[in-house]
Amino acid sequence: MRSHRPSRPCAARREVLRLLGAAPLAAALPAVGAASAPVLARAIPSSGEALPLVGLGSWITFNVGPDPQALAACTEVMRAFFAAGGRMIDSSPMYGSSQATIGHGLKQLRDAPVFSADKVWVSSGARGAAQVEASRRLWGVARWDLLQVHNLLAWEEHLPLLLRMKAAGQLRYVGITTSEGRRHADIERIMRTQPIDFVQVSYNLLDREVEQRILPLAAERRIAVIANRPFREGALLDALRRHALPGWAAEIGCDGWAQAALKFIASHPAVTCAIPATTRVDHVLQNMGAARGRMPDAGLRERMARDVRRLVG
Repeated sequence: MRSHRPSRPCAARREVLRLLGAAPLAAALPAVGAASAPVLARAIPSSGEALPLVGLGSWITFNVGPDPQALAACTEVMRAFFAAGGRMIDSSPMYGSSQATIGHGLKQLRDAPVFSADKVWVSSGARGAAQVEASRRLWGVARWDLLQVHNLLAWEEHLPLLLRMKAAGQLRYVGITTSEGRRHADIERIMRTQPIDFVQVSYNLLDREVEQRILPLAAERRIAVIANRPFREGALLDALRRHALPGWAAEIGCDGWAQAALKFIASHPAVTCAIPATTRVDHVLQNMGAARGRMPDAGLRERMARDVRRLVG
């Protein structure tokens, strides 16, 4: 989930399109390149709460240990992210010291408008509650906004815990995650049978399998979608930066491949938020620029994907 590698026509189809069209952006589309353009947001279907289309991941990039300079750099990334209108930060116990890094930054920034998204990731259901509490202390938040079962590990045991916590007011939303196309059949089954608010999956210009079933199902079931690995941990941008931006990039106000890649993801009406990660302030500002200005329509989205596949596929 790294950004800008840091120094990593049937009736049924018409009904799906109708459902997807029911997830409008929360701000009017401003002129291309407008410096004062508002950050575009999309509503969480289960509540109507609006989230900016671009969030901040922490896989690899925030795993910096106790190094003071690295912690300070991550805090500045967070400061820039919030100042640019961002809210969701996503982490996991799997991500080394990333949770402590986020907690350090939140302590320095004070009253940051964070939407805290973390995960439970332990094979024993009996240890889930203790891990969740340990993660909360590392972040330093009073309660969670979103907790997710990471990569469906022991989900049959963890999901009831998270639903009980939600009922008790200890968190606001419950979700599940996967990455790199794994266990999509299980993801679908849980989406159909469990009262979850969020699903997190991999989605980018090259990895589009979720468009076939998971994104339409999310729209149908009113489940928010977080898109991870938007840049394939930087590999996609590494391959693309050797090529000039196509002419369509100017049509949607993109100043680089990162914004183009993120606008492709965020313009899908079933996607609530994409979560690129970075260690650099300039990159986080570029990423947040993808949540402003014109978005590609369905026809341009297909052209974007076709052009990228031709360049690097």
